[in-house]
Amino acid sequence: MAKTDNINIRIEPQLKKEVEETLNDLGMNIADAITIFFKQIVMTESIPFIIKKYNKQTVEAIKEAENMKKHPENYKSFNSVNELMEDLNNDD
Repeated sequence: MAKTDNINIRIEPQLKKEVEETLNDLGMNIADAITIFFKQIVMTESIPFIIKKYNKQTVEAIKEAENMKKHPENYKSFNSVNELMEDLNNDD
């Protein structure tokens, strides 16, 4: 087995709990995830994902889309553009 080093980090307890639960569902632990992350940094010579701050409108749209996925019964759906247009024209 390869020699290993320790890394000590400080993280909010709730975030750590949520990360552990998610990783557990994936069959991983925090050390596995960090190792994969570090290997990707080395392979790509960069942070291996986009770091982006969304504006308030985008955050609200993302929340709405997530809610639509969770509760599709609360939203209208259409099988064709004609159905959509008919509904739009009837909303006078």
